[in-house]
Amino acid sequence: MKIQEILEYAEQRNFQMDSTMQQRFNDYMNLLIEWNEKMNLTAITDPEEIMEKHFLDCLLPVFSQKIKGKVVDVGSGAGFPGLVFAISLPNIEITLLEPTGKRCQFLEEVVKKLGLTNVEIVNERAEDYGKINREIFDISTARAVAPLNILSELCVPLVKKGGIFLSLKGTSWKEEYEQAKDGLHLLGCGEPEIQEEELPNENKRVMLYFPKESNTPKKYPRHYSQIKKKPL
Repeated sequence: MKIQEILEYAEQRNFQMDSTMQQRFNDYMNLLIEWNEKMNLTAITDPEEIMEKHFLDCLLPVFSQKIKGKVVDVGSGAGFPGLVFAISLPNIEITLLEPTGKRCQFLEEVVKKLGLTNVEIVNERAEDYGKINREIFDISTARAVAPLNILSELCVPLVKKGGIFLSLKGTSWKEEYEQAKDGLHLLGCGEPEIQEEELPNENKRVMLYFPKESNTPKKYPRHYSQIKKKPL
């Protein structure tokens, strides 16, 4: 997939990508390929696959027009979906939460080279950050970080009441949700709005928008070892 095909896909969804966004996506892709030669950022290194499997994949929630306000990307890694959101939605404020210092260096380089002014990068573990920065975000999200029953305890405490926890999943989402739904309710979430999409390569994607209906009990998030050993 080339950038022009993404533009056409976006137009079909009534989303306009201007020339600045196009250039930033190209620059981001080039930086990703360059830095990936010296550190592990992604297994996908073909430019056209990056465009589809990373960029278009992360743009699907953007096309839904639900991504607004103050957003946190938990375990941002190489910047997916956070940097894609930041490029395509310049009016949002996004925090990239990433525990690995070298990956934060990459994120800082991308933000600098692309001239993004709506991004904050935080080198911290989600469970530590969530103890201090409780319920301050409109949206928390994560992609390819952990199963939903673990991920929810890292993400939901960051979301304010009335906000959204957005989980990006593949075809196994139903099994994950069954294991996680009691914990999600305990953390303050209601039933999700489910958005299913299919990429041009026929890979299916599912976006689960969990509304934050009540405040998260203060004892959450726990230490990661406890979360992993005994998920809610």
